[in-house]
Amino acid sequence: MPTLIERIHQVELGNLTQLDQLCHQLGLPYFLMGGSLLGAIRHQGFIPWDDDVDVGLLRADYDQLLAAAPTHLADSPYFLQTPTSDENYGLSYAKLLDRRTYIEEKRNVNNARKGIFIDIFPLDRIPQDTSAQQKQSTKFQLLNTRILLQLRYHLVDNPLRKLQGPLSSEQLTSVNALKAERQAVMTQYQAEITLPQVKNLSSQYAYAKEVFTVAELSDLTTVPFEHLQVQVPRNYATILTRMYGDYLALPPENQRTKKHLERVIMDNQVFTD
Repeated sequence: MPTLIERIHQVELGNLTQLDQLCHQLGLPYFLMGGSLLGAIRHQGFIPWDDDVDVGLLRADYDQLLAAAPTHLADSPYFLQTPTSDENYGLSYAKLLDRRTYIEEKRNVNNARKGIFIDIFPLDRIPQDTSAQQKQSTKFQLLNTRILLQLRYHLVDNPLRKLQGPLSSEQLTSVNALKAERQAVMTQYQAEITLPQVKNLSSQYAYAKEVFTVAELSDLTTVPFEHLQVQVPRNYATILTRMYGDYLALPPENQRTKKHLERVIMDNQVFTD
């Protein structure tokens, strides 16, 4: 009998296959990031206890993907969730959801659409001056926090939340204005094409850990990921060392726990650990 995380992995492989095919159709380079990049190199697939997939695209490619995906996915079981495709979705990056599934996440209660997903991050140009970097990052974080609060994102469920009605049109208009402002902050340096660095501004890691050169993310190679062949930066060793230190060493057993999903509904069944 498959475990919960094994079931999640199988669905996520379907999501990743769909994204890989779509990016190839559109001629858009993508690359694995974070724990998914680590899994590809250290485990040739998922980190056994990791329950998500992280993919990145440079901003121009990311925007092309978001523009084209709805048409390409129209007759598929997948939904590209973005700040504009789901008015209750507050995050600053996209998710590719399997619409045949439903999930409950740890420490993330909200009214956005739910389904087993993979994360798709834009990589945005950043200034070279550290004070300007800090200013951009701080403004992004403040706007992000306001959006999540207004869209009623919570760490734990609250019975009173179920008594609240949907957001009014005025509230949604206010949130959408904040989303547009957040987007402007993320992309404010995109026109400065001589800037050599990009960053995942939505990263949960310390600032410098997901700062890359454009060259690093433009030189890709293909590696195995379970039964798939996926794209990763050719200079993955430097990237992973920057993020994790000795990335081939396994963490202590007490740190080998899944981070996100705790309840899944699929195939008309409920699955938990």
